[in-house]
Amino acid sequence: MLQKVVRSTVIDAPIARVWEVLRDFNSHDQWHDVVAASRIENGEAPSQVGCVRSFSLKDGNRIREQLLALSDTEYKSTYCILDATVPLLRYVATVTLKPVTDGDRTFWHWESSFDSPPGMERELRDMVAQGVYEAGFANLRKYLGARDVGVAARTRPTDPVGRVRAATPTSHSGQSLPSREIRLARYGGPEELEPLDATCPSPCPGEVRIRQQAIGVNYFDIYLRRGWIPGLLPLPGVLGMEAAGTVVDVGEGAGGLLPGDRVAYLCPEPGAYRSVRNVAARHVVRLPHDVDEETAAALLLKGLTADYLLRDLGRVGAGTRLLVHAAAGGVGSLVCAWAKHLGAKVVGTVSSEAKAHAAREGGCDHVIVAPDYRFADAVRAHCGGADVIVDGLGAAAVQENLAAADRRCHWISLGQASGPLPPIDADQLVMKSMTFSRPVVFDFVATPAELQERAGRLWVALAAGVLQRPAPELFALDAAGQAHRRLESRESTGSLVLVT
Repeated sequence: MLQKVVRSTVIDAPIARVWEVLRDFNSHDQWHDVVAASRIENGEAPSQVGCVRSFSLKDGNRIREQLLALSDTEYKSTYCILDATVPLLRYVATVTLKPVTDGDRTFWHWESSFDSPPGMERELRDMVAQGVYEAGFANLRKYLGARDVGVAARTRPTDPVGRVRAATPTSHSGQSLPSREIRLARYGGPEELEPLDATCPSPCPGEVRIRQQAIGVNYFDIYLRRGWIPGLLPLPGVLGMEAAGTVVDVGEGAGGLLPGDRVAYLCPEPGAYRSVRNVAARHVVRLPHDVDEETAAALLLKGLTADYLLRDLGRVGAGTRLLVHAAAGGVGSLVCAWAKHLGAKVVGTVSSEAKAHAAREGGCDHVIVAPDYRFADAVRAHCGGADVIVDGLGAAAVQENLAAADRRCHWISLGQASGPLPPIDADQLVMKSMTFSRPVVFDFVATPAELQERAGRLWVALAAGVLQRPAPELFALDAAGQAHRRLESRESTGSLVLVT
């Protein structure tokens, strides 16, 4: 029997503000409590008519919906369910907003029609009316209200090292804000990282200003600190490619981001070792409600790297023999866990017995302890040779990689922890019909749509338990040098994060 559910309410916010949230077809995981994680398929924009969002609910159900119509003049959108684990059949819904002149408020009308299996009519009608629509009204009020007082919806009273976090104002347009940064005046060791007071100007068009709460530390930061890529970090400079925090204010054309949004970013321009920073909005993603800032800073760059390594370059699937170096590290541990879920046979190398335990727990079928970078014989004994090699070791592992590879192996050079990689002799590759690539993550998130799609897959994998929620080692921002020493010691496992 065809059912119809209609609900309306008034939101104490201007229509432009409400519509900016609702017109984003992928925003509901930010404000609706029933949604666990959401992504737009095929890299399409979340306001593009015809785009499909795939999302999971906290109760475990999964739904795919398609945007059928969108009108910015009528403040109206229509969408339908394509398939779902919830038996809402032929479901079509429309959201309509109208301005309420009294107090500059917004009238929100939400209605839908759908079929139900016999005996489930009332259950499904109540679920849509109360669990989706009425709860959605309350959730959006809470979301907008949190931004109005300058506090993100899930801001916690203290940070991971026990300090109280101050409330974030909604706007400081035209004002510079005090900031703390870690500056590098000359290339060298960790001792060259100097904490200094600084200021952050108002965001330019296309930028957002972020009060950062957690900053990812990556081995690439060490390469820059040592001066291995001087063109990317002229001196004096600030390291760091990723962070997470709360939007303070936005420049014109900031892609729908608003003050109070909880966000993370990865950016090809260094500069994340700061407490406040301006970032181009195209590099920014909103955080799902169940992903905190420390988790995002520990996962985003490394998780998106794992995504393109497995999906685009390695094409890893059932039966793939995958060799992962530094298997207990930040990227390596994610690659191993995700590859295991895809059905690969995973062999990992580590530098110590302690790391071997972590690698086995993370999904490695076989772990080789190789502090001297000798591993080829063991790889061939375990699996006969590798189809794909994920190599962050660099110079010391070249000959062993060639020996460990099976025919038609794809060797992915991801880093150079043991020293810069020497030129690769093409004749050595042709002996086994091998291929070689040296990718950079930013080329795989070159557009906002690519970034959103890959981040969506990452959040879904995290919510589904494919990837374990990290427990990063935390360091105060001013202790960035200490974090670098820890990372270079080869004693750390997982991710390192600076907190402000």
